[in-house]
Amino acid sequence: MNAKQNHWHFERRVNVSAVVQLITLAGLIVGTWANLQRQLDTVQRDVQQLLTAQEKFCTKLEALQERTISQEYRLQRIENK
Repeated sequence: MNAKQNHWHFERRVNVSAVVQLITLAGLIVGTWANLQRQLDTVQRDVQQLLTAQEKFCTKLEALQERTISQEYRLQRIENK
């Protein structure tokens, strides 16, 4: 066998449709990435709002608990008299 027959050759010709497909794929990847970033920003904002609402709720719940304890002591004093 001849040594030249055993070598692989790479053709440098690029098909126009292959270029269009690569550009389309790159566009889809960039678009998807941008969409994911937007959704992550939305989720981050929603989580921040939930944390703020939870803090307010906990504060109100603690105040209600203090009032309940105060009222229980008051009732006990009234019942003991």
